[in-house]
Amino acid sequence: MARVAFQGERGAFGDEAVLRHFGPAAEPVPCRTFADVFTAVATGQVEYGMVPLENSIAGSINEVYDLLRQFDLFLQGERVVPVEHCLLALPGQSLGEIRRVISHPKALEQCAGWIRAHGLEAVAEYDTAGAARLIREQGLKGVAAIASRRAAEIYGLEVLAEGIQDARHNYTRFGVLGRTQAPRQEGPNRTALVMATSHTPGALYRALGALARRNINLLKLESRPALGRPWEYVFYLDFEGHRDDPEVAAALAELAAQTHWLKVLGSFPRDLSAP
Repeated sequence: MARVAFQGERGAFGDEAVLRHFGPAAEPVPCRTFADVFTAVATGQVEYGMVPLENSIAGSINEVYDLLRQFDLFLQGERVVPVEHCLLALPGQSLGEIRRVISHPKALEQCAGWIRAHGLEAVAEYDTAGAARLIREQGLKGVAAIASRRAAEIYGLEVLAEGIQDARHNYTRFGVLGRTQAPRQEGPNRTALVMATSHTPGALYRALGALARRNINLLKLESRPALGRPWEYVFYLDFEGHRDDPEVAAALAELAAQTHWLKVLGSFPRDLSAP
């Protein structure tokens, strides 16, 4: 049985990602923080980790991308999870009795319009399912959590409203962490890397030419501050293909020559289940 660490409590969307990717035989291991997930995998406490990489509304999870740079771990897979936020409260409570809503800051952000429309006070907690658990354990009346329907089932809460996110098409792409590179599998693959170029005109343009000249499709590009070098940046790239594909291998070799440093975060099968 594989042990898989995720951030949050049982019933969180990370827990859902573990179930969808590994199946019911896996043992989900809740962790307080993203750093705890990385540490659990790196030290061998668990076989795998499941961390959110980006949300279709809120964008990238910057803390996770920074941790990918800091830890000697690899992305071995991905799982896209549809996010439907529900309003959960103690049994017997009505929507009219709710005055405060608690949840993870990203969940509150994704439901900000609905919260304003109902005149509720929003208070951040460290996790969606953790907020649901808090209401159950402390018997909080007049307080509701934004979390998944599964969290309601786990903690014995009632669903007062469902689908309360402001955008209908809300998905989170999770990454599977492991201590080794994943072997190539058939079908569409994704390669992710982080690199630093020289701080000179055209440096990024020349680096990306390694992909363009080989007709390799770029899936994602964004920058993050370079630690210890104010106003300089590192670049995260995702592109189609696997590091073992001849064209991708040649592109990686050229990229290594065009950059100060480069780390391949992983090559793995793409999850194309969501739009």
